[in-house]
Amino acid sequence: MDAIYSATMLRDRPREVKEAARHNLVRITENGNGAFVFCSEEIYREKIAEAAEQAAYETRVSMGIERGRADVAAGRVFDGSLDNLFAEAERRAVAHG
Repeated sequence: MDAIYSATMLRDRPREVKEAARHNLVRITENGNGAFVFCSEEIYREKIAEAAEQAAYETRVSMGIERGRADVAAGRVFDGSLDNLFAEAERRAVAHG
């Protein structure tokens, strides 16, 4: 969980706030409302990398769903038992491989 400090705390105890910012995002409040987010350069780069990876993951999932919908619309589906599904997958692997 992100640390939360008031703007007054940042002014009065900057070392404590900076130390917290070395390890994670720090949220700075003014008058009890969120106002700023403070962090080290390292944490900033980590958060950007995490956001980029999450966006890439969501794009891959979305593309997979769209491919599945296109397969269903085109009739490229398999209806049957799980054993039949595995048998069909094996047959196709052998035929293509």
